[in-house]
Amino acid sequence: MPAAVAAYLATLNGPEQRQTQRAYRSTLRALAAEFSPPGTLFTVAELDTEANVAALTEWFTGRWSTKAAATFNRHLDALRSAVAFWTDQGWLTTDPTRRLRRRGRAPDRTRALAVADIEAIFDLDVPIREKTLWQMLYETAARSSEVLALNVEDLDRRNRRAKVTRKGSAVDVVVWQTGTARLLPKLLNGRAKGPVFLTERRARVALAPADLDPVSGRARLSYRRAEEIFNELTKPLAHPDITDPHQLAAAPGWTLHDLRHSALTHAAEAGANTSTLLAFSGHTSVASLARYTRVSPDALARWQARRDPHRCR
Repeated sequence: MPAAVAAYLATLNGPEQRQTQRAYRSTLRALAAEFSPPGTLFTVAELDTEANVAALTEWFTGRWSTKAAATFNRHLDALRSAVAFWTDQGWLTTDPTRRLRRRGRAPDRTRALAVADIEAIFDLDVPIREKTLWQMLYETAARSSEVLALNVEDLDRRNRRAKVTRKGSAVDVVVWQTGTARLLPKLLNGRAKGPVFLTERRARVALAPADLDPVSGRARLSYRRAEEIFNELTKPLAHPDITDPHQLAAAPGWTLHDLRHSALTHAAEAGANTSTLLAFSGHTSVASLARYTRVSPDALARWQARRDPHRCR
């Protein structure tokens, strides 16, 4: 099975597919570790049996059913994409994921953080890497994967913009403000090449040259690690009433995506028109944009207060 996994991942070799390959690799390596541990001769073809279909369904559900719907669906998409490739190669004749179903997501209408929360996040005493990343994510409203994929060469610092690869491989431009512009020189510290956001130490495993700083050997910061750090450092702000460290650690925290969601909501509340919001978000349809531009409860309360005929004058 490891050879079949490697053969599929090799098809995701375009520069615009690096993030997809990285995400799908973790799912498929987990699959191989479960069904084809070292010393066994389990092949992909064996997934065609009813017993292994049941085993795969039980393993996948047990591993990811407690995760968010988006996470569950992402891992299922990775598995099904590989299955489609293996079927095309003649290694499978049926779909071993046929008993699994994508999970629907209930609309979250409270996702945007208050402006005061955003300001509190930016006031945290955190490393320059995190401070720059968070500021750039909010000011550009870009997806985390788009910003983390940036190289120093992609930055047009004079004009405060950069080219990014959006969903669907479309090349687009993101634009930032003064906060990011002031932080970038401190973060880069003279670097002219390589990933903008780097890990703290040299890479311990062999990586593609595009994901390494050519001078220090440090690797591109991963989405998973960036998310963990954001969640950990901002959790006291997300739950100011929790003082017990164990309870705080178990409580859900904010995510990097909350910065993007908040930026779009705040822009809509500030009066940005639909065309501007589509360019800001990178969406191609108004329907996709709609859930981000629902005004926050605070903004709704301010609007109600302004139009209240009995308000104090």
